[in-house]
Order: sequence, then structure tokens, then C-alpha cells
Amino acid sequence: MCRFQAFTFFLLLQLKLPKAEGKCIFLEVQQRCTCSLLNQSEINNIGVCFLAAEYELKGGNLEQFADFSEMKPTPKLINILQALQVRKLIFTDLFVPEVLLPGALEFISYTSLVSELEFINCTFLRLVHWQYIRPLNLKVTSLHFHKVIAAPLDERFDISSLKRWLETLENLTLTESQITSIPCKIGRIFRALRFLDISGNHFQDQSINSTFCKGAFPQLQVLKLNHNNLTSYETLCKTLSNFDMLTLLDLSQNDFLPGAFPFHCMWPQSLQIFNLSNTGLEHMDRLLPPNIKVLDLSANNIFTLDVSHSSLKELYLSNNRLQTFPSVHQLPNLEVLNLDGNCMSRLRSKDVLYLKHLQSLKAGHNLYNCSCTYYIREIQDLAAKESLLLDWPQNYVCDSPPVYQGYLVRDVPLSLLQCNKTLISQGSVVSLLMCLSLVLHLLLA
Repeated sequence: MCRFQAFTFFLLLQLKLPKAEGKCIFLEVQQRCTCSLLNQSEINNIGVCFLAAEYELKGGNLEQFADFSEMKPTPKLINILQALQVRKLIFTDLFVPEVLLPGALEFISYTSLVSELEFINCTFLRLVHWQYIRPLNLKVTSLHFHKVIAAPLDERFDISSLKRWLETLENLTLTESQITSIPCKIGRIFRALRFLDISGNHFQDQSINSTFCKGAFPQLQVLKLNHNNLTSYETLCKTLSNFDMLTLLDLSQNDFLPGAFPFHCMWPQSLQIFNLSNTGLEHMDRLLPPNIKVLDLSANNIFTLDVSHSSLKELYLSNNRLQTFPSVHQLPNLEVLNLDGNCMSRLRSKDVLYLKHLQSLKAGHNLYNCSCTYYIREIQDLAAKESLLLDWPQNYVCDSPPVYQGYLVRDVPLSLLQCNKTLISQGSVVSLLMCLSLVLHLLLA
């Protein structure tokens, strides 16, 4: 029996489905086979999926099959499952009675290569109270839930029989699923978890404190908390300060309130990548991880910057309110700097050239003053350095004086320019007013 026929047989036998209507589509680049589960009929062209390593079951309601949850795999079927080469199973747009899960997971436990399960836009139905009876030896190390609906985690069934598996899970994604917390006792089970993405949910400061309690997620390296309801930078720092293996933290798209600084808290020394983009920050004088290498402050309202970390290699400041090139004298090892979408009227070459290790600079979409030959030449000289200005020339546009407004900086006729202090002053005032109007527009939008 070919691989796909065996897998189809496994699914249909477990769920007691006669067959599923619709064509199976094989995407060769992804090595994925997608089969719909609609009306009861014959499944078509299953042979196209012979080479697939991923299988997706899409669209349907499994509630009518809840009575068949006690079916057990026969020795013959176990042999078939052990021979499968499937690595990933995806379930999309399904209504799934939770009572079916024990049997389905038991079947999967007999496969040798399935390491990833993914549920997308699924609704889990709690028909009765139930629990796993036998411990499972699952080899799945990555578990993904996106836009799922289920009963709250603190009302979960007894998961003691799943403990052996969950203790080995390495990657867990729970995104956009209206989750407010993860009970402390469940978090402590994930002893090997290295990657946790709970973005797009409803976590608040208090629930973060209880979720990341002492002993929870002890091996965690990557944590994504973006787009939740977090407001306290200090609370997060104190809650996560003991996660001494954490290397990446994403707090973007939260709305931090102004806090009382300084506060006594130290981020983990292991933390190297820190995302604070789109968090409403106006000043960057907050305590940062001591060994930070990548800092993303994009899409804030920052107009002053006080960062002094010699370890920092990448700094992203796009779409803020900076009027001048930020102080970089305490960032000697910076390699990547993004300043596009700010309110700067000039790009001083000496500031840029101070960064001896700088390899990439984006500074387009600023309010450049093109009144002075020297100002123009500074930018053009920087552009002449191979691969330094990534967005040159198309994003470097004159904002003032009016006669050159809209010109590319590259195209301004230098022979006609003089460094007239009056024009420069007027241009600076115009740029400032333009910047303020942009900020007001963003605030009122």
C-alpha cells in the first residue's frame, strides 16, 4: 500500500469516515497534500500525493463521529503506521470533538517520523468530561494552534497521561486564540520547551506573572508576547528576570504606560534579541538587557535616545520622531542601523563614519533640507560607499526649500546651491512643522 493510501486508510479508519469528497491537491514545492473533508463520497486522485511529507485535512465537522472514539489500532495497522514517512499533520477549518483526540494521538504515536502537529481555525467541542487513560509515547516536538476555539486552559481535563509527551515538547505556538493565561501547573510540565509563541491573545500583566511562575518553562529560549494587552515594562522585567536561557523576547504591539524610572530589575544576561516596536515609547531611557545584540524600536514616538551598549550590533529606529542622527558614540560595534521614516533634515557623514563596523544604513523618507551643497554632498558621499545606503536613491527626497521639494537628493543641481543660513534655518523650521504635523496625524488617526 502506497504511503498516502496508508495514511488515508489510517485517518478514515480512525474516524469511521466512508471517504471524503473533493480533490487532493499536491504542492510539490512544500511537499504537502491537502484533502478536503466535505460530503461523504469518494476521494479523488489520491495518487498525486505519493511524495508528500505533509498532509492537511481541511474543512468539515467531526462531531458525528464522536461515538467512535474508543477504536484501537490493530497490529496490522500499527505496522502500516510505523512505515509512514509523514512528518507533519495539519488540521484546518474543522470542528473537532475533544473526545476524538485520545484515539487520534494514540494512532499518531505509532508513526515514526511525525514531529509536528498544527491546528488552524479549528473549534474543539467539549461534549463530555473525559481523560486520557494510557500514557502516550508521542514523538511530536512541535505543536501549533492558530485561531482555535476551546475551553479555557484552567478548565482542562486531567493531562497526567500526556505529561510524558509534553515534557519533551520543544516548540509550542498558541496564537490569536483568545487565551488569557496558562495555568502555572501546566507551564511547569513543559520542561524541554525552547520556543513559545502566545502572540495575538489577551494576556495582561497579572496573568503574565502567574503564567511564568517559578519552575515554568525552565528551558525557554524564544518568547513571543507581541500583540497582547501588556502595559507594564517593569512587571515584565521582574517576571522574566530569572529566565536565564532566554535569548529572544518579542514585546511588540503592546502599549506600555510611562513608568517610574529607574526601577530595580535586571533582564536575563542571556537575552540578545529584543523587540519593542510599536509599543508607544516616547523616550528610550529604559533599562535594557546587558548583552543585547539586536534592538527593534521601530514604529514608536521616540524623539530622544539614550542607549549605551557596546554589545549592540543591530538597531532599528524606523518610523519614529528623531530630528537628528542619534548619539552613537557608545555603540561602537553597530553593524545595522535603520533610521528611515523619521524627521531628520540632515545626515551628518561624521556621525555615520564614526561607526567603523557599520555595514547597512537605511535613512530614507526623512525631511531632508536641500538648501546647502555641503549637506547634499554628505549624503552623496555616503551613498558612494558600496552597499551602505540600502534605500538609495529612491527614498532620499528633499523636503525643503520649496524650489527643490520632491526632488531626489541625488538630482539636486549642486552648482546652483549655496549654504545660505537663512534658507537653512527656514528649511529646518519647515521640516520641524512637517514632523509635528505627521506626529499629530498619527496620534489622531
